[in-house]
Amino acid sequence: MYRIFFALLSSLAAPVAAGDFALSWPIDCTLGETCHIQQYVDRDPGPGALDFACGPLTYDGHKGTDIALPSLSDMEIGVQVRAAASGIVVGMRDGMADRYATDAGSAEIEGRDCGNGVVLRHSEGWETQYCHMKSGSVRVKTGDRIAAGTVLGEVGLSGRTQFPHLHLSVRQNGAVVDPFQTSATAACGTTDGATLWANPVAYTAGGFIAAGFSAEVPAYEAIKSGAATARQEAMTGASPALVLWAYAYGGREGDLVSLTIEGPGGVLIDQKVTLKKDQAQFFRAAGKRLRSLSWPTGLYTGIARLVRDGKEVDRIMRPLRFE
Repeated sequence: MYRIFFALLSSLAAPVAAGDFALSWPIDCTLGETCHIQQYVDRDPGPGALDFACGPLTYDGHKGTDIALPSLSDMEIGVQVRAAASGIVVGMRDGMADRYATDAGSAEIEGRDCGNGVVLRHSEGWETQYCHMKSGSVRVKTGDRIAAGTVLGEVGLSGRTQFPHLHLSVRQNGAVVDPFQTSATAACGTTDGATLWANPVAYTAGGFIAAGFSAEVPAYEAIKSGAATARQEAMTGASPALVLWAYAYGGREGDLVSLTIEGPGGVLIDQKVTLKKDQAQFFRAAGKRLRSLSWPTGLYTGIARLVRDGKEVDRIMRPLRFE
């Protein structure tokens, strides 16, 4: 991904003072490459929803930071969750199944929305909570004293969730604290208040999660599971169609999504679509059917761009070669 961090409010906020409570990154992933922040703490006190940068990457009443993996296959491989600060385990749960939350199964998880997780107590009234961990992965027990960076378990899909991620909640004396902007009274979009991150984490207002080539428009479930990404390996010069798909998050009404396929003979596809509404996650695809015995040999490049207010927010490129 070639992402432009056009909003860097978290890195501009004042860092925590030496000796104050600070958080290390809680997942073994690289932000913007192997994970992304899907949702932040809701800063709107009313029925609306705004993240700390005045963006829509949250929902009404959301009390934590959701760090998401690209697909279920990434979750199945195993991505470790680590303690963001030293503390004592004061609560944990394991054994809940990893599956998408549905209306039919709502009663089963009522009161256990966090799924499998861990609560750590730190000094000066601070607590961190880690939710939606993989079934059977939790490695700590109540009463354990652990250091920052200790493996707690793995990212999962347990509890009330629709995508594999870690929900990290931060509280002080029971009150929710946004680790990106600690002042509860600061207006969104300002730099008032400190960030709790020991190493500043840049804010990104949307971008691409994955992209690839396929012989047909893939089902959304195949994209979310990671199966669509694996199918590119099966593409040959005799594939009946050449389709570029792109999976993204943080889409806003009016955003322009462009999909381009460049081949040995020039541009095959150049399609532009305008989003008609805000979308937390979405995908778009464009392609061309084979009109001869085979595709010309050589390199094909798929390029997806997300443009907002005339500025490129993100782009992702995927190569495909037919011999």
